[in-house]
Amino acid sequence: MNRLTVLGAAASLLGFSLFPALAQDKVVPDSQAQITYSYAPIVKRAAPAVVNVYSSRMVQQRAFPSFFDDPFFRRFFGDMGPGQEQSRIQKSLGSGVIVDPSGYVITNSHVIQGADEVKVALSDRREFEAEVVLSDDRTDLAVLKIEDDEPFPALDFADSDHLEVGDIVLAIGDPFGVGQTVTSGIVSALARTQVGVSDYGFFIQTDAAINPGNSGGALLDMHGNVVGINTAIYSRSGGSHGIGFAIPSNMVRLVVASAKNGGELKRPWFGASVQEVTPEIADSLGMERPVGVLVANLHPDGPAEEAGLRTGDVVVLVEGREVLDPNGFRYRMATKGVGTETTLDIIRRGQRKSVTIALVAPPEDPPRDVRDLDGPSPLTGARVANLSPAVADELSLDTEATGVVVVALKRGSAAQRVGFRVGDMIREINGEEIDSSEELDAYVDQQRRTWRVTIIRDGRSITSEFRG
Repeated sequence: MNRLTVLGAAASLLGFSLFPALAQDKVVPDSQAQITYSYAPIVKRAAPAVVNVYSSRMVQQRAFPSFFDDPFFRRFFGDMGPGQEQSRIQKSLGSGVIVDPSGYVITNSHVIQGADEVKVALSDRREFEAEVVLSDDRTDLAVLKIEDDEPFPALDFADSDHLEVGDIVLAIGDPFGVGQTVTSGIVSALARTQVGVSDYGFFIQTDAAINPGNSGGALLDMHGNVVGINTAIYSRSGGSHGIGFAIPSNMVRLVVASAKNGGELKRPWFGASVQEVTPEIADSLGMERPVGVLVANLHPDGPAEEAGLRTGDVVVLVEGREVLDPNGFRYRMATKGVGTETTLDIIRRGQRKSVTIALVAPPEDPPRDVRDLDGPSPLTGARVANLSPAVADELSLDTEATGVVVVALKRGSAAQRVGFRVGDMIREINGEEIDSSEELDAYVDQQRRTWRVTIIRDGRSITSEFRG
């Protein structure tokens, strides 16, 4: 009896829709007949809705090394001719899943990032031009739209919160561009938060083989429903080592719904910063174990304050689901969407209580007032804005921070060359506090002998000095 046949038996017991008798509990096979079942019914149903996603973009590439531009080398090698750059087409291949018969396709945002053209190829060899409806780097998800006179084959979402470690899953995609491939495995772990793929890291880990090209493909449960979107692997060679990660379907569902409702993804604003509960903090608060997130820096009149939360409260549950760290908390809040309410279980001075919090979008207060900086300063070429909860959310910063933030950098500008980054918060220049983008714009327009700039980056204060 090999591993695959055992898994096949377990798959049938977990709910093939083609069999009349479905076991409600998860059990192991107990007869020879039970281990002869196949995944084929699931694959036949699901495979037509898993597609290939081809993207291409035009990039500029130097035809000759940059030193040929130097007049010294031109004395020896002559003029290499006009146009030191040449254009070439850069292509990317990934997978996707049709999640609505009208033609909505979900894939990873990194598959179509910067693409000038996106095509979707179905398993029946039909190809369609695709429109990018929504692309969100923070979740690494993108929604495409294809059109046809007939409905497309589509898959339904499962509730990823019902997934358990040990459940059997199938991964369908196009690894290495060799064609549609199916692999099987189990859920190895849940709620993986230290993967470094997206801001809302809360991944399903599986040992189903996932390789380059599988990105954006479907992770299926034994009912043939989408429980996750394959997005990353842990590998030292580029191939599968049995550690793959998928974005849970409950997050994917929210992104698809946002695409259908106008293409704008809004996330709930908590109105306070949170931090991990360490063993030391848990001990000081009289908690049995370090779980939940500690509430800090309440925003005046924000949702957290309006709900009655206080600094020092520990949030341990979001609508009945346990929270272990800030990433898990952000994921739970994000999947609730905007415009409703949710219930938080908190611990305050050793007592447990529930509060209801409104789920609202982060406000743009103060107005961002975007400014492109110019003049004789090291910040020339930086685009800055006033920091509001909305701007902070877009840049993955602490939404309770205030001040002025760098939102973009002009390529090759002075600001980029000296090391400023998007997300840097400008706190002081030459000892003077900077409170608004208008104030900063006026300040950097003046000639100065030295520039002493203090920024906040990744929670640390950094001061640098530049000559005028």
